[in-house]
Amino acid sequence: MFEAIPSRYIIIASTLMAIFMGTFIMMMRLRSQKKPVNAKKILIPPIAMSTGALMFIFEEFRVPPLQILEAVIVGIIFSIVLITTSKFEIRNNEIYMKRSKAFFIILVSLLLIRIAGKIVLTDSFDPGELAGMFWILAFAMLWPWRIAMFIQYKKIEKSNLVN
Repeated sequence: MFEAIPSRYIIIASTLMAIFMGTFIMMMRLRSQKKPVNAKKILIPPIAMSTGALMFIFEEFRVPPLQILEAVIVGIIFSIVLITTSKFEIRNNEIYMKRSKAFFIILVSLLLIRIAGKIVLTDSFDPGELAGMFWILAFAMLWPWRIAMFIQYKKIEKSNLVN
């Protein structure tokens, strides 16, 4: 699939896409803090992202078991950082994400770490395999974070009898 395109162009394009998507997600995240949270808003992103697993139908994106384990471990470590900085607050009898300057800095840092990792690992992996590893990393980061947010949200909702 990628044989016709030199790998450096694929890496450059995917890195630019990561920067664009990371910036877009950060902007959306900042805007979402102005609106109340609900269970759907917490759980839909990881469910929607799970459709990306269809990439593994294609041989180019398949990742060996050891790299899967490594990507999952790094994703879980990143999720712990996100979990510790994601807090809720009650305003006007509704639950909102608490604004945190640290959260924005952490998101930028995680994006830069991922980009640096991609650049460093480019010589060691095929572009498709690397894309698969970074999808696994992102998926392993998103699920624990969102599950922790959902649990925290439900506790606040139950204890404060919010709508």
